[in-house]
Amino acid sequence: MKSPKTFYIALGSNKGNRLKFMQLALDKMYLEIGDILEISAVYETPAWGFEGDSFLNACVAVGSRFSSEEVLDKLLKIETSLGRSRTNVTTYENRSIDLDILLLGAEIIDSELLKIPHPQMQHRKFVLLPLADIASKEIHPVLNKSISNLLVETGDVSPIDRISEKLINPRKSRGFQNCNYIAIEGNIGAGKTSLATMISQDFNAKLILERFKDNPFLPKFYEDRHRYAFPLEMSFLADRYQQLSDDLAQYDLFTDFVVSDYDVFKSLIFAKITLQEDEFSLYNKLFSIIYKELLKPDLYVYLYQNTDRLLENIKTRGRDYEQNIQPEYLMDINKSYLSYIKSQTGINIKVIDITGKDFINNREDYLSILEEIAPFRK
Repeated sequence: MKSPKTFYIALGSNKGNRLKFMQLALDKMYLEIGDILEISAVYETPAWGFEGDSFLNACVAVGSRFSSEEVLDKLLKIETSLGRSRTNVTTYENRSIDLDILLLGAEIIDSELLKIPHPQMQHRKFVLLPLADIASKEIHPVLNKSISNLLVETGDVSPIDRISEKLINPRKSRGFQNCNYIAIEGNIGAGKTSLATMISQDFNAKLILERFKDNPFLPKFYEDRHRYAFPLEMSFLADRYQQLSDDLAQYDLFTDFVVSDYDVFKSLIFAKITLQEDEFSLYNKLFSIIYKELLKPDLYVYLYQNTDRLLENIKTRGRDYEQNIQPEYLMDINKSYLSYIKSQTGINIKVIDITGKDFINNREDYLSILEEIAPFRK
């Protein structure tokens, strides 16, 4: 899962209700591109390079996991949705909304469709002044000068006035108050690791990921379930207990809460499916001793996904030892999870049906999941 990168984006409008167009664009950027991290003041300036009505201009910092090309494509679609009609005319013209990528950290992109940093930004005071509000210390990777220095040195002497109205950050949620520990659960291939990682990145959480890749019994289990089921489940239980005991006991001053892509109870769920009756009886006794010692999650999220989609996801991620997983096995796992969920009374549990959702590539789907969790974390 890619970490978000910070895009600095300029907004401008000189047609119609200018501030409304800019706010609508900002709202759409939040829904489709990423979190709005910083917003500059709004400035009014004369039209630059042509005769026209005055502009309102601002800059925002947006954290996004999408590539620069994807962000550009989304910005162009937002412009079109808000009435911007791009023509082949090379001169400047009035526009309801104008969205430009200015900077992307130290990256330099010079393609036919996209140039970062913006090649003209250092000559435009209406870009540099709002950008300096939110990124004065950022370094222009080509000119090797800070934005504040570029503002001082620019030859643009156009008048520019800060207005009292402001753009409003559309982000509704600021964190996971009252949740110290959140467990994201789901069937094989449901996307629990991806969701836990995204939440940790967006909300400053300590991330605990299951170390299944290090388990030497897992590939053997998929080749011979009966022979390797017990050592597999025992090794998973021991590793999960050790990992959660260590990570949950260590208080991290630099993160706000903990999010994991599993809860230790999954050990019992899988063991009940994979083990023989006598093996499970022994396993259950050991599990009961261990389970009492572990901290329970404040919020338990179960991602429900239908079997066909699970098999598609398993095939797509391409782990060799998973490719022969049968639908019946996944259905048994799901039934066991739902049975466990129904039996719990002391934990906040939220089951989210993600069938038809693609929260990795569609940000609106991701935000819809956060909204479903929201009532449980206030």
